[in-house]
Amino acid sequence: MRIFEYIKVSMRSLLNFRADVDTAAADLNIRNNIHFKGTNVLILAFSIIIASVGLNVNSTAVVIGAMLISPLMGPIIGFGLAGSINDTKLLRDSLWNLLVMVVISLMASAIYFLLSPLELANPTELEARTSPSIFDVLIALFGGAAGIVEQSRKEKGTVISGVAIATALMPPLCTAGYGIAHWNGHFFFGAMGLFGINTIFIALATYLVAKLLHFKEVQFVDAKKARITRGWVSALVVIVVVLSGWSAVRIVRNNNFQSNAEAFVKENRSMDKAYIYDYHIDGAAHKVEIRVTGRRMSAEMRDAVYASAAAHGIPYEALTITENTLQETEDLIRSEQIAGFFERSESEITRRDATILRLREQLDSLQAAVLPSEQIAREIRSNYPGRIAEVYLSKGDAVEWGGGQRDTVTSVSPSPDGLVTSQLTVVIVRTIGRFSASEQERLADWLRIRLNDPSLKLLVSE
Repeated sequence: MRIFEYIKVSMRSLLNFRADVDTAAADLNIRNNIHFKGTNVLILAFSIIIASVGLNVNSTAVVIGAMLISPLMGPIIGFGLAGSINDTKLLRDSLWNLLVMVVISLMASAIYFLLSPLELANPTELEARTSPSIFDVLIALFGGAAGIVEQSRKEKGTVISGVAIATALMPPLCTAGYGIAHWNGHFFFGAMGLFGINTIFIALATYLVAKLLHFKEVQFVDAKKARITRGWVSALVVIVVVLSGWSAVRIVRNNNFQSNAEAFVKENRSMDKAYIYDYHIDGAAHKVEIRVTGRRMSAEMRDAVYASAAAHGIPYEALTITENTLQETEDLIRSEQIAGFFERSESEITRRDATILRLREQLDSLQAAVLPSEQIAREIRSNYPGRIAEVYLSKGDAVEWGGGQRDTVTSVSPSPDGLVTSQLTVVIVRTIGRFSASEQERLADWLRIRLNDPSLKLLVSE
């Protein structure tokens, strides 16, 4: 029996959270961090710009930096704590400061994206903030719980930084600002949905943990006022809980529909001589559209597709089939060739994607090798003020005839026909007045170092 008593005592000691927390200090700290004034104004402004730039240039690292410095967590935790301790003043202050922060964030990010000259062909960082999932709910719930626990600990650690990164409050607001700037409802409503989910579940987690840790509730002298206040706070808590449950259920349903629709498309990718070449799944509206090519679908084939959709939880009215079919003419061979084209294996598609990626990397390296002509011209003029008229930079094939006069700057080997080619960088500088030989040599040495090209050739003329 002693072993059971030892386990009982050990578990009680392990789960004794209150011995490690200082709820009074945590209450004061939370109240100090909800107000939008002083340094919080500057910090919010900086985080808005950083997040907007990170989303604009598609940089995950920059977006994470904005999450770390954003002060948005303060009023949200304050809102959850206010509900737990029945503090209506803290509740009003938290909601008001949160509203001001949200409006300013939306306005500032919208202005940034209106003025930004950068256009993203594949805005993955923005898209990632428009489709909330059940994982976002779990992250917000447990992240909020970790946040209030960290605020309550006597010995502070680095938990708040991790919570700020995990719950990601600023990037969705900046994505919504992008939606406002480009009049795009998909980005605005999707991002605001994610922000709303994060806010609600962080506040709910704060409420529950504050109850668990027994934060001191506000005491009222007037019993009637106490009942009214607790009634309003309880009603608000119920609304938050209902919204949380509704959001979680809706997200789970949307995710399940998305997964089922993906499985349906994969299962019916190839149907005899017809092939699904494109599809669109709207998880929020529970709609699926498939686009089919190849031979025209028979009535039996259509019925089989709708039956397969129903087996995957997709009702008849939720599936739209658009056919771009080939007419069955005497040229049947051509239709079968096209159908065969669409039935290529996944391995071939993977190989093609790998080729595209390799070519992209080669293109990036070639673009990196482009000469910074304007910058070099400005630097030369800065080094020789009033003495430079024009500067030209060029990179191409240097040609040397095997039987002609040798005047090369690189070591090359001749081809069978006696023609030698190599990549040569040529800089032509037209000066105002004469450049001495030492000046020309010094400029040539500087250019070779600046452009990292020891074979560079400099031509100077007046």
